[in-house]
Amino acid sequence: MPAALAVEAEDYLGWLSNERGRAPRTVASYRADLGGFATWLEARGSDLLAASSADIAAYLAHLRDDLGRAASTAARVAVSLRGLYRFLVAEDMASTDPTGALDVPRAPAGLPRALRRDQVEQLLASPVGDSPLVRRDRAMLEVLYGMGLRASELVALSLGDVDLDERLMRVWGKGGKERVVPVGRHAADAVGDWLSGAGRAALEPAEWRSRDDAAALFLNARGRRITRQGAWLIVRRHGDRVGLGPDELTTHVLRHSCATHMLDGGADIRSVQELLGHASISSTQRYTAVSQERLTEVYRRAHPRARY
Repeated sequence: MPAALAVEAEDYLGWLSNERGRAPRTVASYRADLGGFATWLEARGSDLLAASSADIAAYLAHLRDDLGRAASTAARVAVSLRGLYRFLVAEDMASTDPTGALDVPRAPAGLPRALRRDQVEQLLASPVGDSPLVRRDRAMLEVLYGMGLRASELVALSLGDVDLDERLMRVWGKGGKERVVPVGRHAADAVGDWLSGAGRAALEPAEWRSRDDAAALFLNARGRRITRQGAWLIVRRHGDRVGLGPDELTTHVLRHSCATHMLDGGADIRSVQELLGHASISSTQRYTAVSQERLTEVYRRAHPRARY
């Protein structure tokens, strides 16, 4: 039986589907490749996050020499592994890429995917009730979609980064780059509710484990700063409730949905670039392709002269 994939690997597969636009069959192939490697590692007392360059080389040799797999199969597995570890490094979940020395072809870039607006509304309405955890979940979902944050940026937020009076937040992006972003009314209301006595205060421990936990905006049920994996699981839980599977919804998808819906609504690309914290405008321009794709679809469906 294949080893269960780590949350980080599941996040990567969701990113492949929703940001890179990979087809379900392609994502299933990546899943099988990662699962095979994870099972091989587990038998040797290791896992995907601890794998070394030597482990990867040995596994690829195992595929070719012991299992008799074709060279093309080993090359495909190498692509899958390289993609995973580059993702982990880019998202600050790993410090080094053990596939750095592999010589494998690059996969073509795809387009990011976004939820429909009605799907977003269903997701944001999923946290129902007044418990501290429900208030937290509601605030996290509103911030992810309303401000287009990366999961790593969300969990790094501290109390001092939030100014609800001015409806602004200070966000720390990749490479420690700081940006100040506006907070929409719904997100501000949800965060304010979370910061009330019935929200965050109810999860505060009698004694803080660290100053970082005490400063954290979002806490887990044990009163510690919530992790990226924890944020991923919260999004997935509410996605499951509204019928959005892992191929449709990840934390990345809410970021893409924010950008796409802003451009659909008439926002200029430079403003979206600033909001998302993209270093290069080329990263943001991919969303204009999505919006243009939607426009073309609507035109062909609605205009009488476009149907023939």
